[in-house]
Amino acid sequence: DAEIVSIDTFNKSPPKRGLVVGITFIKDSGDKASPFLNIYCDYEPGSEYNLDSIAQSCLNLELQFTPFQLYHAEVQVAGQPETVFLLSGNDPAIHLYKENEELHQFEEQPVEDLFPELKELPSNVLWLDVLNIPNTGRRLTAYGCQSGYIWVAHVDPAGREVLQSWSLLQDGPISKVLVFALPAPGCTDNPAETTSTNGAAGSGPSSYSVLVTSTIELSVVYRNVLQNGLEEQLVLPASDEHDSVICALVTDVDFDREPEILLGTYGQELLCYKYIPGSGEFRLLWQRAFPSPLLSMEYVDLTCDGLCELAVVCLKGLHILQHSLTQTAQCLLERLRLKAASLAAQRSLQPPDPEDQGADGKERPKE
Repeated sequence: DAEIVSIDTFNKSPPKRGLVVGITFIKDSGDKASPFLNIYCDYEPGSEYNLDSIAQSCLNLELQFTPFQLYHAEVQVAGQPETVFLLSGNDPAIHLYKENEELHQFEEQPVEDLFPELKELPSNVLWLDVLNIPNTGRRLTAYGCQSGYIWVAHVDPAGREVLQSWSLLQDGPISKVLVFALPAPGCTDNPAETTSTNGAAGSGPSSYSVLVTSTIELSVVYRNVLQNGLEEQLVLPASDEHDSVICALVTDVDFDREPEILLGTYGQELLCYKYIPGSGEFRLLWQRAFPSPLLSMEYVDLTCDGLCELAVVCLKGLHILQHSLTQTAQCLLERLRLKAASLAAQRSLQPPDPEDQGADGKERPKE
């Protein structure tokens, strides 16, 4: 008798241990619909897959608003990393839930204490994304609203200060906002990580971009927001030709250490885009049709073989896309060949070790 609205999960920040699961749902009690947030945590280690144990550890919170996205982000509390839940609602507001260590349960706390950029909102937030910038103690926060309003902020969490902010208004509701890293202009190195993994990013020289998908307009990428704000807009061609974009993912699916953008549409199409440095634009690499609208995607190693699969949740089922093992093996062999050639070239440039030479200066034979 309940409809699930959103689900999120995370592992507690070290040195804490344990899996935390959050589910928002609306329960129909006959005369009215009541929204709830269930948080499952504090169960015995090793019982993550025991449904009875999980159910006993449930914290049930009745909500006074209609929930939308349930998200988690890592913050610093008294110098220690801690992960909190952020829940957007139709109040309009974003609600923060943080674990009370003494009571061993999650409690709602003022969002401005840890996220001053989320204190006042102009409309219902449909999607929120947070990326902690490595080695700076700062973060980028972006959200998209039901009104079409987009807001991006550069924040100093320690000082609770919004350093920079940019905003604009689109014509229709924003379905997804993602902050991600691309190689800095003119830089040949790739970032170690290319996606915002709920608050994490790589340490390579990168510029940070924001992907914005809409229910009625073309999807766009705002490139290098720290320098250009929302001025440098790159369009994802044909992204509005398959009904609304429902889900999106930024990850490397072709093993070149550079991110591709995947869009899932209500028109039952999966679109893959890649940034082309020479032309300075995104290009549609491929697309694939599905039997029902796409609702969510995740790129994860489901088979524990070191190779990620693309899990696609559709309206009528779950689809798993795997890489071609033949092409993957060819890619691996080519990388090993290049690595071996690089090591050989480095070895040839090094001066000979005196301990490996005889009195006549000739290299001693190896045993």
